[in-house]
Amino acid sequence: MSLTRLLALLLLPFLAACSDQRAAFEINGSSANALTLIRVTGFPWEKTAKYSIVAARMPDCMRRHPMSSAGLDARVEVYSPGNEAWILKQDGRMYVVETRTCEGFASLDKVPEGGMGPLMGSFEMRKDTLVFVAAPKVEPPPQPVAVPAPAAN
Repeated sequence: MSLTRLLALLLLPFLAACSDQRAAFEINGSSANALTLIRVTGFPWEKTAKYSIVAARMPDCMRRHPMSSAGLDARVEVYSPGNEAWILKQDGRMYVVETRTCEGFASLDKVPEGGMGPLMGSFEMRKDTLVFVAAPKVEPPPQPVAVPAPAAN
């Protein structure tokens, strides 16, 4: 066996250890309007991964934004404050991204004055696979039923 082949065989486990996983939150059930989290690891001994978010509203826009590196099991929660803006919470860090032009992306120092909006779900690892888990639907409280006043005799 040649030295080149032996070296290639020895490097194969390192190449196979690279992982690029993606999961999407489809906005209003449409894959054309989505936030996609990308999680990239380089080597099996690394304890962190590189994360980025892709904001898309096709065919008008799509843009990839880098997020901070985080642990391999880092969870990224998605909140909806409205106006096609989305707040992402990753290990205590917060980001805002928008899908109107897909250009807007910024790190947040604190919760916005208007709040974060309802939790839409979270990106998380399940059995070594990155998935988006939708938040349970919260049913609005029942409206009180107006009872007619008794007729006056």
